[in-house]
Amino acid sequence: MRKLASILVVMLFAACAWAGQTRQDVDNRLDHAAKVMEQIMGTPDKGIPEEVIEKAQCIAVVPNLIKGGLGFGAEHGRGVATCRTAHGWSAPAFFAITGGSWGLQIGLEGIDVIMVFMDREGANQMLSSKFELGGAASAAAGPVGRHAAANTDWKMDTKVLTYSRAKGAFAGLTLNGARIAPDEDSTKAYYGKLIDTAKILNGDIRTPASAKEFIASIRTAKAESREDKENDEKTK
Repeated sequence: MRKLASILVVMLFAACAWAGQTRQDVDNRLDHAAKVMEQIMGTPDKGIPEEVIEKAQCIAVVPNLIKGGLGFGAEHGRGVATCRTAHGWSAPAFFAITGGSWGLQIGLEGIDVIMVFMDREGANQMLSSKFELGGAASAAAGPVGRHAAANTDWKMDTKVLTYSRAKGAFAGLTLNGARIAPDEDSTKAYYGKLIDTAKILNGDIRTPASAKEFIASIRTAKAESREDKENDEKTK
């Protein structure tokens, strides 16, 4: 029975990995990603610190990453990312994230994941065809709260800060070993053709109207962080 359950979990992840995407699927993902950012940044004392948002070069959101297993763990999800450009945040680029971990795990769980790329070198990893978190791009669980504690080393050598939200709780997440690659199915479904991820994230593609809510959620997060900082300075 245990062996059968493990096989069923593997089949489920395989189905997720190879399922085709429609334009409606991608639009729904953008809407969900926008809501994730709005809800998390709507509670600043339990969200991403303003210092992290201010320094972010790229932000990637994976709504409903699936984690699960029976005697082993596995992860799969489809996400959307945007990067800073000279003219604001870029049009959305789509990617798939997969990974695995070992340990006693039973059942499946859907979590929302946010990855914050802290420097251009880390962001450039996002532009590559495929990379592994914790490999070329050092990753760590990000700090949570209105401000990043002064004694944390989040701005030392870490290129990617990772977060998760499950069952209403928001916290830093360790995703070392997770592999990220362009989601070509979603790119073609959304843009009508395959476009290089680097071209999208470098700002060479106009942002479609249906992505404006997602981009606005990133802009608003940054604006709210700046406003919080100004208010704090006024009260000193």
